[in-house]
Amino acid sequence: MTVHIGAKPGDIAPTVLMPGDPYRAKWAAETFLTDAKLVNEVRGMLGYTGTWNGHPVTIQGSGMGMPSLSIYANELMTDYDAQTLIRIGSCGGMQPHVGIRDVIIAMTATTITSPSSGIFREINFAPCADYGLLSAAVNAAAGRATKTHVGGIYSSDVFYAERPDLDEEMVRHGILGVEMEAAELYTLAARHGRRALAVLTVSDHLQTGEALPSEDRERSFGDMVEIALEAAFTE
Repeated sequence: MTVHIGAKPGDIAPTVLMPGDPYRAKWAAETFLTDAKLVNEVRGMLGYTGTWNGHPVTIQGSGMGMPSLSIYANELMTDYDAQTLIRIGSCGGMQPHVGIRDVIIAMTATTITSPSSGIFREINFAPCADYGLLSAAVNAAAGRATKTHVGGIYSSDVFYAERPDLDEEMVRHGILGVEMEAAELYTLAARHGRRALAVLTVSDHLQTGEALPSEDRERSFGDMVEIALEAAFTE
């Protein structure tokens, strides 16, 4: 057990999917895993372990934002020896060709600041995905009806942004979407020598104002979870 994860030794699988919403973790575990077992409910941050196609998988909520994800990712890596961590979650589309319900596979994650920023001082560290996972996810997405995009995303440290000029620069530089966790996940994975990726479903759009109703979001997230699972276990 750790301060924030109540799982016992052996309860956490080497492969962990990390949605921000703990109830999305519950939905994904019940939908995609066999014999899913609740292994964590400390502070209501639900985590489940089961199997997918015979492979052990944990789906652990991370909470919203990089500081919250940093807590869970650190403990999963250092105390439970998680080797592959894939963020699954929603994001806001930023490019005109990125539509609602599309999937973004994040190659890089730009950010202004993160919990790890202080250790780099004058260095602008470039958080990026594990190439093996990225390549496997691209292959897993091929042939699906859901449109998929591969490229850079922006990990914001605020949800209610007050910098429209910053959004304009992200769009200008080809950033596909905005979310709040991936940059720190990629940084921690690099530090600890683990594999990390973010596979995201576009739930709203910053330019068009479109948004998925809350009741439609889970039904639209299935491809994202399946892509993440297939990528995790592709040799």
